[in-house]
Amino acid sequence: MIVRKVLPEDADNLADLIKKVEESNFMLFNPGERKVTGEQLRRHRIEPLENDQSSTIFVAVDGEELIGYLFSIGTTTQRTAHSVYLVVGVSETARGKGVGTELFCQVEEWAKNRNLHRLELTVMVNNEAAINLYKKMGFEIEGVKKHSLWVDGDFVDEYYMGKLL
Repeated sequence: MIVRKVLPEDADNLADLIKKVEESNFMLFNPGERKVTGEQLRRHRIEPLENDQSSTIFVAVDGEELIGYLFSIGTTTQRTAHSVYLVVGVSETARGKGVGTELFCQVEEWAKNRNLHRLELTVMVNNEAAINLYKKMGFEIEGVKKHSLWVDGDFVDEYYMGKLL
């Protein structure tokens, strides 16, 4: 497995992986709800990264298969330019095999090279595997978003988690 920055030619496979990861029911979108396409990702997420120093996307690749991704979403607003919001997903078959760890190592190195100071994310309070990964990588629970999501007929809380570099 290698972790590298996303390429425009990864767009279709990344769209497929995002849809598969959302089947876990631990993501913002319900399974099948997001209608993302490779073309949309290429035009609106991947290609704009060439001129955006505050955001990036890393992918984990095993052979020819994309098995994980980590979006780092920044802003140019002066008061928050030191911080990025992270969205991570790993294919079901690759979970627990170090993919998430390596994605986080790469994004942290990228962030430090840009003199960023803060990494942040949200996670459903019942996603124990993800919470354990984030804590292992140095993230701390900073607060709770009460009833932030409606999942399968129930309100679900999310943790705000952050890491200072």
